[in-house]
Order: sequence, then C-alpha cells, then structure tokens
Amino acid sequence: MSYQKILPVEAQKLLDEGAMLVDVRANDEYVREHIAQARHMPMEQLSRHCLDGSAATSVIFHCKSGNRTLMQAESLAECASCDVYVLDGGMDAWKRSGLPTVMDASQPMELSRQVHIAAGLLVLLGVILGTVVSPWFYILSGFVGAGLVFAGLSGFCGMARLLMKAPWNRRAGLL
Repeated sequence: MSYQKILPVEAQKLLDEGAMLVDVRANDEYVREHIAQARHMPMEQLSRHCLDGSAATSVIFHCKSGNRTLMQAESLAECASCDVYVLDGGMDAWKRSGLPTVMDASQPMELSRQVHIAAGLLVLLGVILGTVVSPWFYILSGFVGAGLVFAGLSGFCGMARLLMKAPWNRRAGLL
C-alpha cells in the first residue's frame, strides 16, 4: 500500500466525503488540542490495531508538524486497506489554513514541551549560579546535558518520568 501527501483544505473536503482522520500523537498532545473529526490512535497502537475493518474510503493520518507521520508513512499505509493520505504539515498546517481545532487550555502542556522547559531552566540556572556563586554549579548544567544525551540514546527520559507524576499532569491521564 502507498500513501500521498494532502493539504489541509483538500483533507477537509475528503472528510466531508466520509474519509477517516487519524491523530497519531500521544495522549497528552491530543487532550490539549485536536481536530474535532479526528479519531485518536497513537502511533504505538496503530501497529497493534490496524484499520482494516473501517468502512472509510480513505484514511488521513496526522501529527503535530507532519514529521512523525512522514517518517512512519510506509508503515501507516500498511494499516489501512483503502486510500491513505498524510496531512502535509500536520495539525500546524491545519491551523495555519484557518481550519478549526478543539482546544482545552485547562489540560497540561505537552510533556515534551515541559521537559524542554525544565531542562532549559536547569541548564540556565547552572550557568548563572556557576558564574555568580561558584563554578561547582556548572555541574548542574553538565548533569542535565548528560541526562538528555542518555535519554536520546536509550529512549528513557528520567525527567519526563518525574514530570508525568507532577500533580498538574494527572488530569491528562499520563499515569
């Protein structure tokens, strides 16, 4: 099975004709903002639960920027027995096209963004304290950098695990 890229306005036309839109993002991303017609099925679930039983004549997969779906496009195309599309530019392009989304600002920020903010703040704090108070504080920046390298190499992010347990993230169902 193969796939085609599709622009948001063309995708909306297909949705009006009965196409299925599948959001492959993680739960924390979906609960904060999603396209109303989208069926949420994270990338990990798609490998286990293919869409062959669907009555849709075509399936459109999307993520936030389009990168995840493009990188996995071949395997996503295998999940359906109909025409398969990848939303070019993802939900970001959908919003730039002026198409509506459902936003729940009461939900916590996406976990990956929380990790970026926390790591950036800790590195910045380590540099400032290392410059102003004692060079020993540079160790904090080095520790965070080493943790990020380890997370990238191993797929395990200790900071994300800690943030998932934070009280503000319980509402998103991350636990």
